[in-house]
Amino acid sequence: MKILTYGLCIALSYCTLIDSQLFAQEKRSRARDLGITVGILPTGQWNAITDVAGVKVGQTSVISGESVRTGVTAIIPHEGNLFQDKVAAAVYVGNGFGKMIGISQIQELGNIETPILLTNTLNAPKVADALIDYMINLPGNERVKSVNSVIGETNDGGLNDIRGRHVNRDHVFQSLREAKSGPVAEGNVGAGVGTETLGYKGGIGTSSRKLPASKGGYTVGVLVQSNFGGVLQINGAPVGRELDNFYMMEKKEAYKADGSCMIIIATDAPLSSRNLERLAKRSYISFGNVGGFSSNGSGDYSIAFSTHPSVRVPYDNKNQRELDVKDVHNDELSALFMAVWEATEEALLNSMFMAEDMTGINNRTVKALPIKKTLEILKKYNALNHDKLPKAVKN
Repeated sequence: MKILTYGLCIALSYCTLIDSQLFAQEKRSRARDLGITVGILPTGQWNAITDVAGVKVGQTSVISGESVRTGVTAIIPHEGNLFQDKVAAAVYVGNGFGKMIGISQIQELGNIETPILLTNTLNAPKVADALIDYMINLPGNERVKSVNSVIGETNDGGLNDIRGRHVNRDHVFQSLREAKSGPVAEGNVGAGVGTETLGYKGGIGTSSRKLPASKGGYTVGVLVQSNFGGVLQINGAPVGRELDNFYMMEKKEAYKADGSCMIIIATDAPLSSRNLERLAKRSYISFGNVGGFSSNGSGDYSIAFSTHPSVRVPYDNKNQRELDVKDVHNDELSALFMAVWEATEEALLNSMFMAEDMTGINNRTVKALPIKKTLEILKKYNALNHDKLPKAVKN
C-alpha cells in the first residue's frame, strides 16, 4: 500500500510539473485569431493557399536526434498531370542570393510543369532529383525526356545539420502523396521546421483573400517559407524595436539577417505570365511591411501561378498553332494586387505566430515570438482589432 501511495505521489507530482510547464508555454494562434487584421478584404474559407480551388499542400517534417531540423513542403496547382497540363506562371526575384531551381524556364516559357517543392538550400538538388522521378513515372509521361522541376529553398543551417542533406526521396514522395486541400499546418512544419524570421522562429505560413463579385470574385492564396532578418513590424507597430530584438542592435548572439524567403502565390483569375509577374512583384510590398529588407545573403523569390483552365498550356498541342488564352484586363488588376499584398503579409505573420521554440544543432535554441508581449505592444500602438470591414468595401 505504501508503495502504491508513494508511486501515486510521484505520478501526481510529475503531472503537476508537466501541467505547470504546459501552462507556462504560450498558446500559438494565427494572427487573425488574436485580433490582428491585415487589410480590408475578406479571407477564403480556410484563409490558406488551398482556398484556390484545386490547389493542394503536402508537408513532411524531418526531425531526428539533436541536430536534424528540416523538411519539405509541396504545393500542387491542380489534381491532373501538371506536365501534360501546365499552368501559367511567373517568378519575381527580390534578391537573387538563392539556389532556386527551374527559374529560367519559367521566365522563358511562362509556365510551370511540376509541383513546387520547398526545402533547405543544400537539399534542393536531391529534392529536384526526387521530383523528376515522381514526374517521369506518372501515367502519361512514359516518353517524357525533359522535366523542369521547380524547387525553392531557404537556409536552415542555424538549427539544422544542413550539410547532412537529410531530406530524401521518400520524404518528397510522402509530401506529394499526402497533399490535400483544406487547412494547412503552419509554423515548425515541412520546409519551415528549421527557419528563423525577424529575430524569432519562422516557418510556414499561409493566407488568402477573396475579391468581391464586382471585382471578379477571384481568390488569391499565398504560402510562405519565412527565413529572413530585419526589424519586425505589425500593422505599423514597431514590435521588433519594442522587444529589443532587431537587426544591428547590440547583443551577445549575432542577429541573423541572412536566410531567404519563398513566397508562393496561387490565383483562379485568368492571368498571363506577364500579369502573374506583376502580381508576384506586389508580394514584395508585404515583405517590407513586416520589416524585411532583403539582406545581402537573403534569396527572396515570389512564384505566382494561375489555375484558370483558359491559361493552361497542353503538352500536346494537337497541331493547333494558336492558344485561345484569356487575361484579366490591365485596368482590372488593382484589386488582385491588393489581395496579394494583404494575403502575403498575413501569411508572413502566421509563419511567426504559429511557430514554436526550437532547439537544434549545437544545442542552439531559437525562441518563438512572445505572443503576450507582442499583443501588449500592438494595443499600445492601436494596431489590434481592426476586424470590421469599411462600408466602402462592397460586393
